[in-house]
Amino acid sequence: MFQIQAFVFNFASENTYVLFNENKNAWIIDPGNMNEQETKAIENFIKENELKIEKIILTHAHIDHVLGLQWAFDTFKISVTMHQEDQEVLGMLQASGARFGFQVPAVKVDTEYINEGDELDFDGEKFKIYHVPGHSPGSVVYHNETQKFMISGDVLFEGSIGRTDLYKGNYDKLIDGIKTKLFVLDDETQVFSGHGNPTTIGFEKQYNPFLR
Repeated sequence: MFQIQAFVFNFASENTYVLFNENKNAWIIDPGNMNEQETKAIENFIKENELKIEKIILTHAHIDHVLGLQWAFDTFKISVTMHQEDQEVLGMLQASGARFGFQVPAVKVDTEYINEGDELDFDGEKFKIYHVPGHSPGSVVYHNETQKFMISGDVLFEGSIGRTDLYKGNYDKLIDGIKTKLFVLDDETQVFSGHGNPTTIGFEKQYNPFLR
């Protein structure tokens, strides 16, 4: 049985998740911690719960989702799981930081690429991978069918969708991906987004103004 701990980090109020199970194995998803206080918060949670970090995974590589990526890689010595289409976005990190008025060192990590149709194994539980570009070229969603939840990054929010006016954004692709890949899933499927509150597929089908 999975548990999900959310941390709200950095200037964008980004959701960083620690996903863990009864075996105390864990994944870090979108490490956005950008200062010592935020890093301590996630470190303390991992230590207090005696968690073993087995994967570092990204839904996408926009700056607010990767500010703690170097820390995570250096601390846990695990390659970063992501879609190759967002490697270019990750390489733009320093330029993105400059636009927001602060310096960010270039990230130097080992990467493991995933694609549409791949599955990740978590102690025998499967996570399906959906490639849903539009917010970023390599945005992916991680879906666990057994427990009926997904980590959607900035693809789908409570009552909204990801911005499509950023580099290589595409509104039509995003809407099509949500409707054809996510809205075909069980209405009870929980959606843990990159910002804001959790929601469900059923709620978004009925009330999301971008998708009605």
